[in-house]
Amino acid sequence: MHARFMPLIIPALLLGGCGRSEPVGNIASEEIANAAQAAASEARNVTEAEAETAAQRNYVNSLRGFSITMPEGWTRTAASSNENGTVYEDAGAGADIRVFWSPNESDKDLQQIVEGMSQGAEAVDGDFSGTNEYRGTANDGEGNSVAVRLIRKPDGSLVTATFVFPEMLAEQYLSIGQKTLDTLKIFDAEAPGAADNGVTPAGNAADAD
Repeated sequence: MHARFMPLIIPALLLGGCGRSEPVGNIASEEIANAAQAAASEARNVTEAEAETAAQRNYVNSLRGFSITMPEGWTRTAASSNENGTVYEDAGAGADIRVFWSPNESDKDLQQIVEGMSQGAEAVDGDFSGTNEYRGTANDGEGNSVAVRLIRKPDGSLVTATFVFPEMLAEQYLSIGQKTLDTLKIFDAEAPGAADNGVTPAGNAADAD
């Protein structure tokens, strides 16, 4: 570089550095720390939102001693729901989930119950898990596929969950149905009248008449 330009360049460099009140390394460290803090905050928000959504999708029937997690956005059919269970639907697709408790007053075993349910159905396929649980699929003969899970409780009563959807939508809905049935849990029921009839609908599902 020609020597005559040096007096001009040096003052320019000095002026350029006058705006900084701290070393470059400190600024970079602060930016990294701020970015990390923002990322951690976002992660917490996402986790909290996911937890809230999951809680809202839970249907709990303390009176009859069972719970299930519904698909997001499904609508509860109030007219078909009662203290023994509930119905949720995806009306646009013609699909619904029904989960109900029944007393099984005749004390039938699952084999007898499944045989009764299978009458008139087509392509019945399923398996027993021990003596108190059955999972299977079938066609109802009217263009619908049905996935079912039955659990016989220790007191002999039954919890039956069915997921019904059009056969033409099997590719999309079968996995949704199986995952939903996976969430069915049983537990000891509360005494009648313990609290609000013991039923907690999924919070994100609006009632439909």
